[in-house]
Formats: sequence, structure tokens, C-alpha cells
Amino acid sequence: MPNRLIQETSPYLLEHAHNPVDWYPWGSEALEKARAEDKPIFLSIGYAACHWCHVMAHESFEDNDTAKLLNENFVPIKVDREERPDLDSIYMNAVVAMTGQGGWPMSIFLTPDGVPFYGGTYFPKTSRYGMSAFSDLLRAISVAWKNRRAELLAGGERILQAINTDSLQTQDAPLQAQSLDQAIAGIQQSFDWDNGGWGGAPKFPQPMTLEFLMRRQAATRDELLLKMIIKALDAMARGGIYDQLGGGFHRYATDEIWLVPHFERMTYDNAQLARVYLHAWQITHNDYYRRIAEETLDYIAREMTHARGGFFSSTDADSEGHEGKFFVWTPDEIHAALGASGLLIVSNKPTTDANDAQIFMDAYGVTARGNFEEKNILHVARDRDVIAAMYHLDESEVERRLNEARRKLFLAREQRIKPARDEKVLTSWNGLMLAAFAEAARAFGRDDYRALAERNADFILTELRDSNGRLRHSWKDGDARIGGFLEDYANLIEGLLTLYQTTFDERWFIAARELADTMLELFSDPRGGFYDTSREAEQLVTRPKDVQDNAVPSGNAMAATVLLKLGAYTGESRYTDEAERALKMIQVVLAQAPLGFAQWLIALDFATSPTREIAIVGERTDAQKLLESVFREYRPHQVVAFAPPNQASQVPLLRGRAQQDGHATAYVCQHFTCQQPVTEPDALAAQLNG
Repeated sequence: MPNRLIQETSPYLLEHAHNPVDWYPWGSEALEKARAEDKPIFLSIGYAACHWCHVMAHESFEDNDTAKLLNENFVPIKVDREERPDLDSIYMNAVVAMTGQGGWPMSIFLTPDGVPFYGGTYFPKTSRYGMSAFSDLLRAISVAWKNRRAELLAGGERILQAINTDSLQTQDAPLQAQSLDQAIAGIQQSFDWDNGGWGGAPKFPQPMTLEFLMRRQAATRDELLLKMIIKALDAMARGGIYDQLGGGFHRYATDEIWLVPHFERMTYDNAQLARVYLHAWQITHNDYYRRIAEETLDYIAREMTHARGGFFSSTDADSEGHEGKFFVWTPDEIHAALGASGLLIVSNKPTTDANDAQIFMDAYGVTARGNFEEKNILHVARDRDVIAAMYHLDESEVERRLNEARRKLFLAREQRIKPARDEKVLTSWNGLMLAAFAEAARAFGRDDYRALAERNADFILTELRDSNGRLRHSWKDGDARIGGFLEDYANLIEGLLTLYQTTFDERWFIAARELADTMLELFSDPRGGFYDTSREAEQLVTRPKDVQDNAVPSGNAMAATVLLKLGAYTGESRYTDEAERALKMIQVVLAQAPLGFAQWLIALDFATSPTREIAIVGERTDAQKLLESVFREYRPHQVVAFAPPNQASQVPLLRGRAQQDGHATAYVCQHFTCQQPVTEPDALAAQLNG
């Protein structure tokens, strides 16, 4: 018989709906039961693509004896961290405070009032890895709750004090560009020049750090920064963390050389990385980066998009019960898919026996021994020119044959059983992906990307925004649940402003500004910065205010970013003042831990750089060359508005602008001072580059 999770829409919660554990979703029913029965709460937080969440579920939550212990002594609550980032933030901070580290599955014990008093991550069914058996832990906690409750409650209060964010207050020090230089020095010092990226195993892509470096490189033309950016981008794109057949990135590498990924795939990673590679293409004009960006977005369009335009959340690491099974290959499988083409004839002379399978395996590092559980994760092991020299071929012929091999192997892989897909649509992650598609549509001239971005924006604003202008966080199968969080508003505003600069349809700008006003109303902290939860939301044991950037930008950092852009568009100090107050709150730590605050560094870079506000007025065909001048290069320190002549615009930057002598005209302004209006692309480029 199913438990109460059967009424939920989250795929992760539904996975546990038939457990013998009497799971409750988070809500008043579970909390009231804990109070009425005087039982502690066992709170388990995870997500659908989490490998070790599945392991713990199979070992413990599907086990009748363990379920009996949980049901008799606790009120078990299961939470999807992607649906409830507020709960995840509060209780992950508590686990880190207790143990020094965090992760998922998160396993935490609470009082009936939600106060955490003990926790950890994965607990095995039997004692191993230096950890107690989960069942032994449940018995010990139950005994302590009955016999040493005062001690547990006192510990819980200390944990609450440790995770309270009241100490974060705006400082009086002005914003300083010097903080950016100090952050750069720290990022350079910790860079892995051998393998690219930062840190050892496990190694994460760090797209916000790369974005920040590209912004500084664009401003300074620092060659060392460019080398660091290229090293990291090449290492990831060539590695196993990138799907060499279908495009898109896995969550992270389990090693330091980017070869063996954790095979889950998240929409937020691919959104941020697609944009990073797009910007790298704009900076370097290297078409390889354009290819990676487009393949990543094509993967999302092909496999991760609802028919109505919403972007799904993730795919599992596992398929058919094995991590990575969908993605790995044996030589026999490659031979079966590609066959043998026999001897090659070059200049009337036979070469080495180079069938398509062998060429592909040499290029992508496939061996009989394998590199992952006796199978092969595809990675770029040899460059095209090396393969060409090995087989006495032209590089163009190598490229053609490898592309055809990739196509055939992709089709063969499509016949396999795919990893499970989490089809809930999250507003915050959709905002990030919306921005990626919208900017790529503009940069690459892809009308299909533009259409997908517009459909996504329409979907979110229709299905995840109520009649009062409030956002919802999660949607699945027509059911929008959970009030929007700060990250939902901030990320969606970023996506809408990016879409506006691609289409110049003012409804996107208007929606972005309305959401910003609602965000200020619901989330602002009078001491500076923003709470993660709305003032209208459920009251929890503490009101979270997470400022650290993790796999996604913190809501606070993205809020500061988009408010600065809106300030540039509108000239209204209420936007820039709130952004600068938030930045002053966090500025002191940016240089100390730059890898943990990269989106904040992006916001500070925008706030302290000479930002250009560009208004163009004219017929679209006449203005096209001016717009191309504006967008041709990577220019992160600008906002752009466009309207036909004589249109009553809702974008303040366009008000009072008129064509000169009947020609499309561009106005370039900086700090509320405008240069002479120009009608020629060369003159506009001179102003932008001056």
C-alpha cells in the first residue's frame, strides 16, 4: 500500500511512495503528528539524480526491519531538495555545522518544532566505511530522545545559533574594484595548470568563476587569464565529463583529470556552461567553443524540453541499475555500430588498416582494457592532426569520418535504455536556461533557439506566475506548487532581460521589471541583501539567507546582478542602491574565498566597471548593422535597448530618443552622460571601444 508521497508530483518523492517507511511530505500534518506523539522527526533530503540517495533507499528505506524502526520511533519526512531549497539550505548548513561536511542524501534528526539536533549524509545499512549501521543509529537516537532529551535540545539550540544569518549586515566601506584584483590573484594561485580547473577530485566545472575571468579578461586583455580560461574549457570539453556523442555536461568529474564523471546531468550546469562556451567563442573566435555551446543547447532542446517549452530538471547517473551504463562502450560495440571500411587508399598507396571503428577508438581513447569498469568513457585522446598523421589522411577527411562515426554511435546509443529523467520544471533553473538560449539565438543567429526561448518564457510566466504576480517554484503535469524563492525571481529576471535584448519585445522587459519590484517587496532584508524565502512563506526555524554561490548562483548574488542591470536600464537608484547594499554586505569575503562567491564577483565587476547604456532607435532593417556592432564582440558591461521610431516605449532608456536625419540612430551613455548620437556602425564601434 503506498504512503502519503503518492499524492506528490516530484519524481524523487514518488520513487519512495511504495516504501514500507510511512513517509510524510514536509507540511503541517507531519509536524503536528510529531508534536502530538512526542516523537522526533527523521528528515531525509535528496533528489532524483542522486546516486547515493538511490543506494540508501534500496538498502534501508525498502527494508522492512529498518522501516519498522523508523515508523515506530520517528515521524519520517522525505523532501526533494530541488523543490524545497529553503529546507535544504537550513538543514544542510546544520549538517555542515555538526559534521564539517555535507552532501546528499542528507539525513537529519529534528525536534517536533523542526530544530536539528543530529545529522549526517549517507548511512549504510550495516556498519562499514567507519560509519555505524543506520539501524543502530536509529536505536541510539530513540534512546537518547527518551533519556537524554535536555542534552539534545541544548545541542539543537547551539546548532540554530551557528546557522543563523543575522551576522550578515551591510558594511559602510564603498565598493572597490581592488577586490576584483585580489580575487583574481586567489583564483590564479589555486588553478590546476596540469589538468585545468580548480581543486582535486571530485572536480567541478566552476562556470561562474570562468564567467568572471572572461569579464576581467575582456576589460584587461590579460593573456594569462586567457590561457587559464582556455586550459579549463579545453580540458572539460575533451574529457569524459562532456558527452562526446550527444552533447551536454555531466555533473562533475570524480577524478582530477576530467575523465570519469558522476554521470547525472543537471539543467543548471548545462545552462551555465553553454553560456560560458558561447562567450569563449566570442572572445577567441574558436569555432570549437561554438560547437560545444550548440551541442549542449541542442541536447537540452532534444531531450530535456517539455512540449510546451519548460525545461526538465535532470537525468539520473544510473541506468539499468548501473552508474554510467548508458554512456560507456566496449570495442566490440563500436565495431558493431561502425563496421570496417577495409584498406584506405591514399595517393594510390595502401595505408594502415584503418577502418572507421579504429580511427574513432584512437581518437576517443577506446581500448580493450577500458578506463571505467572494463568499459570506455569517450574522451578526446588524440587531436585530429595526430590521427591524420597516423593514418596518412587529410585533417578534413578525419573530421568528416569522425563526425559520421559520432552520428552512427549516437543512433546506436539511442536504442539503449536511457537514465530516468526528472520531468519537474523549476522556475530558477529555467531562468538560467532561458538566458542561455536567448543569448545563443542572438550570437549564433539561431531562430530555433529564439523560438524555444520565447516559448519557455511564455510557459513560465503563464504556468508558474499567479494572478497577483507571485512566482511558483515547481511545475509538473499541470500542477504548480510551492511559493517562489529568491532564486526563482532573480534567475528568471536574468533570463527575461537576456531575451529582451535578443527580441526587443518589451513584454519581456516589462515582466522582468514587475518581478524585480515584487522581489524587492517580498525578500529584502532591511540590513542589506535578501532572504531566500518570501515574507509570505511558511515560517521555519530560521529564515534562510544563503549568500554563498554553489552549483548555481546564490539568490542574493543573482538579485544584485539583475538589479544593477535594471538600474542601468531605468536610471532608478532604488534598484542600484539595493544591489550595492547587498554587495557591501559580502565584499569583505570576496577576495578571501573567490571560488565560493563567483557570481558576487560578477556583480561587483558590473557595479565597478564603466557600464554602457545603449539605446538604438530606427526601423529594424535600418538598425541591423548598428545592432551587429553592439553584439559582435563579447561586451559584458553593457545593456541594450531598441525600438522602432515613434514608439511609446516602456523602457526608460529609450525615452526621448529620436532618429537623426531619418536614419537609425544609436545613443551610447555612461553614468547618465550620453555621447553624440551616431548613425554609422563604424562610429558606434569607435564609441564602444573608446
